Amino acid sequence: MTSANAERGLEMFRVGDFPIYTLTFVRGLTPVELLTRMGVDKETLALRDGMDLSDDFGDDLLDDEEPVVTTGVDGSWTWAWEQGGVHGLDERILSVVSVGTDAVALHYNEKPMHWFKYAVDGDVIVDCHTLQEIEPVGQDPARLDEHMHPLGLVPGEWPPLYSVLSLVENAFGIRLTHPGEVDDPRMSGRLNPLPAQGQAPQSADASAPCARTALPGQPAPGPGAVAADSGAVSRRTRRDQPRCHRAVSPDVRET
Repeated sequence: MTSANAERGLEMFRVGDFPIYTLTFVRGLTPVELLTRMGVDKETLALRDGMDLSDDFGDDLLDDEEPVVTTGVDGSWTWAWEQGGVHGLDERILSVVSVGTDAVALHYNEKPMHWFKYAVDGDVIVDCHTLQEIEPVGQDPARLDEHMHPLGLVPGEWPPLYSVLSLVENAFGIRLTHPGEVDDPRMSGRLNPLPAQGQAPQSADASAPCARTALPGQPAPGPGAVAADSGAVSRRTRRDQPRCHRAVSPDVRET
């Protein structure tokens, strides 16, 4: 981990207009490996810049049932950015993503709240959100105390604004370079939907836990699905891209 003086690598999320996002960071995987672990629809995998994303998916870029995900690599971390979904926050998916490495999930919505999860080799170590006083849970909720406490992320206290962003930057040296709108193609795709509550999960790893954590104030959702296999990926023409089916749950954005 880096020192608390690490340069801010997520500043765009402090100053920009991003009403909802979920970022998943993993160390040492390629973008295709990360998307595969998250359960991407292989038929939608392709290199796209911002214009391609708009042309291929349109309004479905903000879909939360079948989220469109853009990826990139900054330093030792590979990231996946959902503009409308919360798949990366799903505890089972995060567990699969972190097998053999470590992973961080960061979610924001307009309630407002940040939600942070840190996982290592399939186990969620620290899990906390800012919708109430800080109350870390997980396999070892005190693991990041030396980074959290100086930022005001103290159990029983309300967190300062953007303190969770600072935690991700300071503790892990994480940064994210915003993809260019034109001529900056990134691997992207659409994630498969999570099964409804009560349906059997389809997991990429039989040892991964099947629990899914609901957003605070929301009913517990059903277990998620993660695709197990990957394939060769090439840049596709716009006409080759399948369209998503718009199915956004309004309660995700309730305030």
